Amino acid sequence: MSLVQVTESQSIATVTLHRPDLRNAFNPEMISQITKAFRQFSASSGIRAIVLRGSGKVFCAGGDLSWMQEMVNYDFAQNKKDAEILFEMFQAILTCPLPVICVVHGAAFGGALGLIAASDYVICEEKTQLCFSEVKLGIAPAVISTFVLQKSNLGLVGPAMLTGHPFTAADAKIMGLVHDICDEESLNDKILTACQWFRDSGPEAVRATKKLIHEISGASPAQAKDAVTQVIAERRVSAEGQEGLKSFLEKRKPSWRLS
Repeated sequence: MSLVQVTESQSIATVTLHRPDLRNAFNPEMISQITKAFRQFSASSGIRAIVLRGSGKVFCAGGDLSWMQEMVNYDFAQNKKDAEILFEMFQAILTCPLPVICVVHGAAFGGALGLIAASDYVICEEKTQLCFSEVKLGIAPAVISTFVLQKSNLGLVGPAMLTGHPFTAADAKIMGLVHDICDEESLNDKILTACQWFRDSGPEAVRATKKLIHEISGASPAQAKDAVTQVIAERRVSAEGQEGLKSFLEKRKPSWRLS
């Protein structure tokens, strides 16, 4: 049974969590399918961006109840292996060579915040309720913390992780987890706009930028020097870079723009 649906249209891929009756909650099969879905995208796929969203009334409610019931009987080694597999899912999204647009609506609890944090651009419906719910269950937002703290400041997100208290889309934007907020009626327009940004941009440049900013995040200027100078030199002499610069100077659209 497919718990994750992958479709493609007009150079955009959409990965949809599809367990609407269970609020798109994770179980091992869904985690495996999400990981596989994001690992299948390559830099040469012709896809400009990926939209990650959930079907039904909510984006994702975190861990599935039956999966959590199984965990009660896991020993330490089984729990560690289970957590490593979950980590690999978030890592597959973070390191996917293509930009990921995450669309959040209804609710995002627990591990769903890891999906949000691993994505590159997050659009959130204004009435969405979000929560790092782990401490309320006596556990910790441990696996997702790696990804959350790469995107958010500890002083902003720490209280929400420590208390398990629900917060709003506006709060999530202040934390840096969400980039755009809209009402339900505007959600599709926001998605289309974000997708068009990536259709308008050089696809090689976008992928190179995503790879670079993740590599140098937190690095000192001295550590970053070689990487950043290498990338800009490569982009300037590349066919895409040459076309982009020439089209700008000639006041015409570059050949790679899909608009």
